[in-house]
Amino acid sequence: MIGKYANIIINIAHESVDKTFQYKIPDRLREELKLGQEVIIPFGRGNKSRKGYVIEITDRAEYDVNKLKELTEIVQNSVAIEGQLIELAGWIRETYGATMIQALKTVLPVKDKTKELNERRFCLAVSPAETEEKLEEYRRKKHVAKVRLMEHMFKNPVVKASVVGKELQVSSSTIQALLKEGVITEETSQIYRNPIVDQGEINNQRSPGQSDMEVSEEYTLTNLQQNIVDQVHAVFYNRSKRPFLLHGITGSGKTEVYVELAALAASEGKASIVLIPEIALTKQTVMRFYKRFGSRVSIIHSRLSKGERYDQFERAKKGEIDVMIGPRSALFTPFSNLGYIMIDEEHEQSYKSENVPKYHARETAIQRSVMTGATVLLASATPSVDSYYRALHGQYELLSMQERISKSGLAHAEIVDLRTELKEGNRSIFSRRLHDLIEDRLRKKQQTLLFLNRRGYHGFISCRSCGQAVTCPNCDVTLSLHSRGNASSSGAADRNGIMRCHYCGYEQKQVVECPSCGSQYIGGFRVGTEQVEELVKKTFPGAGVLRMDMDTTRKKHGHEQIVTAFQNQEADILIGTQMIVKGHDFPNVTLVGILAADMSLHAGDFRSSERTFQLLTQAAGRAGRGNVAGEVVIQTYNPGHYSIRLAKEQNYQAFYEEEITFRSIMDYPPAGHVMEIFLSADEEEKAVKEIRHISALLQQFFRQLEQDNRVRLVGPAPASISRLNNRYRQVIYVKSGDQKILGSCRRWLEDMYVMTDEIQLQFDMSI
Repeated sequence: MIGKYANIIINIAHESVDKTFQYKIPDRLREELKLGQEVIIPFGRGNKSRKGYVIEITDRAEYDVNKLKELTEIVQNSVAIEGQLIELAGWIRETYGATMIQALKTVLPVKDKTKELNERRFCLAVSPAETEEKLEEYRRKKHVAKVRLMEHMFKNPVVKASVVGKELQVSSSTIQALLKEGVITEETSQIYRNPIVDQGEINNQRSPGQSDMEVSEEYTLTNLQQNIVDQVHAVFYNRSKRPFLLHGITGSGKTEVYVELAALAASEGKASIVLIPEIALTKQTVMRFYKRFGSRVSIIHSRLSKGERYDQFERAKKGEIDVMIGPRSALFTPFSNLGYIMIDEEHEQSYKSENVPKYHARETAIQRSVMTGATVLLASATPSVDSYYRALHGQYELLSMQERISKSGLAHAEIVDLRTELKEGNRSIFSRRLHDLIEDRLRKKQQTLLFLNRRGYHGFISCRSCGQAVTCPNCDVTLSLHSRGNASSSGAADRNGIMRCHYCGYEQKQVVECPSCGSQYIGGFRVGTEQVEELVKKTFPGAGVLRMDMDTTRKKHGHEQIVTAFQNQEADILIGTQMIVKGHDFPNVTLVGILAADMSLHAGDFRSSERTFQLLTQAAGRAGRGNVAGEVVIQTYNPGHYSIRLAKEQNYQAFYEEEITFRSIMDYPPAGHVMEIFLSADEEEKAVKEIRHISALLQQFFRQLEQDNRVRLVGPAPASISRLNNRYRQVIYVKSGDQKILGSCRRWLEDMYVMTDEIQLQFDMSI
């Protein structure tokens, strides 16, 4: 678009400049300037050079033309934001609370252009008969290098420059001579970095001589899978369609449904985005798509190089990709012809951003579908309570797949009460039952997963005798321990600690005896995956052991290397945290041991029961995915809790009924809505003073609206991490059954409260 003026958002993440500023477009840049480009402009009285993004180009001046400044230049090597994504950024800003610049940077996961990769090739420029004549001439003159190259090109008329130099060892002077004779010609073209094909494992899928464009493997869907595909694709062109929620048990073949839907979309000229919750899942997911789509499937995630990420987005813009796979940021792939957005394991917490703006990929995907007409498919064996609630209330279309593809069926699960193990003298992290089953699998040459459930660990205190955790009397969440001294190496409770609720601010002294049973076996759980690995090697000295956690997967392709090694049965036992129980398909795994199932249950979060049920059910789903039945051992100090008991039965319906009853009583989402207001300050006293001031402002606001009876304030209280980067953090929770009230409250507070460098506000909406 060519216009005279550009409306620009300044690249400063500060509320006071969170608006557009208009600049003249100089004649020299008018043809070149595009929507979404990063530019340099003079800003303020001192005309200091600032960067900003062009969010509108127009012929209409909003101010006196004589007072408008000219933008200075376009930032070189920056990536322009697509117009549709600018609109999506505006929605993110409005919904989740952020500055526009923060929202724009969110939808631009690839920030910089990178140097193009070019490939030189040499092409035979003479006929076969002339080639034979030239060969005879070069042999007679003993031009050995020319003979070697011409013999190769007689069979392969086009050859890469790298092959000529490295494999055929032909010098540049020889090449120049052949070019001068007109025997060969040279051509250069841009090539894109392909993070899939560059992984050697993918290349092994081809037959000899088969290019990555020719890979295509059809999969015969089951009747149930085909029925799901038909139901979803039937409304492909209906713009008013609802999102779909697919409740499919572990091993029911959800990925094959995604592949088929993406293939149908591609046949109609549409692209698909497939979101996965963990980088660790990339390899297995990509392999299934690659067999169908070849090089027209790609990936985007944080472990790729800048060049790889940039090239994949360029390929998407040019229509060279049918499917983009990746975690949350893949949602912003700049497809102009989007057909499907499919979110695998939609319940996963990783789909919620931890940085401002704290958007949720599920809600953002639905908004992008509204803008583009794309179809959204959410899928999980353990759907989020929020999504299932919406499906039951007609906001989503509910689909179901309750049969496993494998003949073995769901794994048999059993609960081991660790309180009994302790009473009978077993202080090991392995129950006697789990120990025996591991030995049995080692004898049978079958594999075992050991899952250490440490998600949401916030220093809670629980009793090893009766299983009870110390909870807040007001909020029904566990109290978190904040140490004032050093905890003992044995894991005993810190006698000098303070236990605090991060919802309402309730505090009490550290307990040294269990309030329920009086036992002194009360404290935290401090075993990590590295310690579990050491104990496994000591207890089962003949076993091959692999460990997958943040430490062992830091390097690029770290996840893939561990998964591949375990798939190839290079180890008998795989130990890990939640990343090993999400979506992986290991046919030889017939035993899953869940260590400390209670950990996520005591995370100090109203969603802790839901996450516990999901993790345990997903972990159980890794066993028995081949032709041999699987077994699952759930070790716990709290065997009677509904999330653990129903995870053993893999009974989602019963769990949902229990959980939604609790949420409704406590006014937690999805029965209500919650907005978290985080305040950070450079001094603790200042943080406490300001959060109390904000609390008073909020009470005043709701009285003015006459809505105070529909709103509940909880707190203020110190945040769960009360000090971060030398800033002190406080939090208030605002609950309401009406999401619009929370939105108006946030906007009012943004207008009323002036932030400074010393004091900052952040918002987190649970909608």
